[in-house]
Amino acid sequence: MKNNWILSGLALLALFLHLSVQAQPLVVERIEPPHWWVGMKVEQLQLMVHGAGIAHSTPELSYQGVSIESVQHTPSANYLFINLRIRTDAPRGTLSLRFRRGAELLALPYELRARQSGSAQRQGFSNADVVLNLMPDRFAQGQPVPAAPPGFADAVDRNNPAARHGGNLQGIVEHLDYIAAMGYTAIWPTPVVENNQVRYSYHGYSATDGYRIDPRLGSNDDYRRLVALAHDKGIGVIQDVVLNHIGSNHWWMRDMPAPDWLSFDGRFVPTYHARTAVSDPYASEVDKRNFTDGWFIQDMPDMNQRNPLLATYQIQNTIWWIEYAGLAGIRADTYGYSDAAFLADWSRRVMQEYPSLNIVGEEWSGNPVVTSYWLRGRTQSDGYVSYLPSVMDFPLHYTLFQALLEPDSLHSGLTDLYEALVNDRLYADPRNLVLFEGNHDTPRLFSALNEDPVLYRMALVYVLTMHRIPQLYYGTEILMTSPKERDDGAVRRDFPGGWAGDTVNAFTGMGLTPAQVAAQAFVRRLLNWRRTQPVIHRGALKHFAPQDGCYVYFRFDKQDKVMVVFNKNSTEQVLQTERFRELLPPRAVATDVLTGNRYQLNDTLTVPARSVLVLQLERP
Repeated sequence: MKNNWILSGLALLALFLHLSVQAQPLVVERIEPPHWWVGMKVEQLQLMVHGAGIAHSTPELSYQGVSIESVQHTPSANYLFINLRIRTDAPRGTLSLRFRRGAELLALPYELRARQSGSAQRQGFSNADVVLNLMPDRFAQGQPVPAAPPGFADAVDRNNPAARHGGNLQGIVEHLDYIAAMGYTAIWPTPVVENNQVRYSYHGYSATDGYRIDPRLGSNDDYRRLVALAHDKGIGVIQDVVLNHIGSNHWWMRDMPAPDWLSFDGRFVPTYHARTAVSDPYASEVDKRNFTDGWFIQDMPDMNQRNPLLATYQIQNTIWWIEYAGLAGIRADTYGYSDAAFLADWSRRVMQEYPSLNIVGEEWSGNPVVTSYWLRGRTQSDGYVSYLPSVMDFPLHYTLFQALLEPDSLHSGLTDLYEALVNDRLYADPRNLVLFEGNHDTPRLFSALNEDPVLYRMALVYVLTMHRIPQLYYGTEILMTSPKERDDGAVRRDFPGGWAGDTVNAFTGMGLTPAQVAAQAFVRRLLNWRRTQPVIHRGALKHFAPQDGCYVYFRFDKQDKVMVVFNKNSTEQVLQTERFRELLPPRAVATDVLTGNRYQLNDTLTVPARSVLVLQLERP
């Protein structure tokens, strides 16, 4: 009898809740994606509709070429997922999406836009580019400064390295001429979507709304304007996306679509960062799950991409930003921490829509077996197939610093750099890897190399002449410094001159030291030379084993040859040119790109002490 009373009570409670929902007016708070395009490769589109009790309504529409294929529900009555088919012959325009509940009807407009001409064929960033990584909050504050809306707690305080400093999208716009004049042809800003976190919101890696630019940086229209103006100056924009996690203040957290929307059903379980677990043939299942499902910190809830609704949401979000903003590429943060099957599908779908786009994933590992696991072009031993075009080349990045800082011997120093390139056998297209001297997570180049200007120049020459896509970090050109151990605040200091009243202005040169001026001129010269060199963009590579502290490699094609020579010795070295006859013709003449000095390459080449030469051979 007692059980019957309990069951009756539960039934009454369910009826009461149902009637309460029915009593509320029909309302929709969000539809995401907020609009779409006609003529996409994939005709299916899934709409996430959010509103109190919206799941109790029935969606309808009547529009040429558009139909509702199915409707999906989750345990939350406040979500409805509508699966549309938008045929390629559907006209652009605004359809009426209607929600019916009994006699009540709510009609909302939903826009279908026309794609920009050539959108599907857009060319992504490539070997011809030099990518600049910058942090919008720390780069420059343009005018007028967007006002922080109510409810955004993380205030501006330039004296606090963990607070916001007030840089914005307009600050980047106002200095596009500087970026272009330096020779950069692509920019990678850290994430720009809304990060309405109580603290540490400046870096952008804790999204609270995936379809909104953070209003302290600007608006969605401001972002599109930045991309368009950059494009007009020959600069592509790469968007930084975070697939693995969101911010703890994301709007989902107040009303979760489903219990399994987050990993571990929303329970904080820290990841142990076992980076090899996914590709390790002997890894335990518990370690694999911890790596992909574990949370970075409690303020960064980990998303569960094994939920197919969430997976589709993330795929569409990436495609939406590419199409909406006109992007030249994607940089995917913390790539390997997401579910591997999802990553294969995500990369496949994005490349299906944009076959010539480029996407670079961050797999923070010095092990090339780990980084190569995620790249397209080969089926892994466990059967895994990826469609990701590129990864950040952490293995070669680490080796470069090791090679420059260690003494040279048969098994150390420049030999490490020479031997590291055998790992290119693991990659289907090593030329598409992104090689970097530093970024927002690493110590500053000049500091990491003991503030040695010669090693600094060697590192930049290597990054910019190797057969990779080069990426530099803002401030490298003016010898910005940091501790050698990780210190995010120090690594992410404001770029001098980006704020009114700065006593040093790197954009104009005011207040820079002679060493900073020389470094800036060096980077500018090297970048602008590289911009005009197809032999560096697409040429082949051949290198010669280091001998006596000297390392030589050639970049070459059918028309041109560039000979790069490193001498780490404290004395000049005389190289016998006969050793390089495979590529160096007798009586060759070359000009050093860095100094303008001409060299007669007859029997010997004298290389100054502690120097690097970039010798462009004259055509016969």
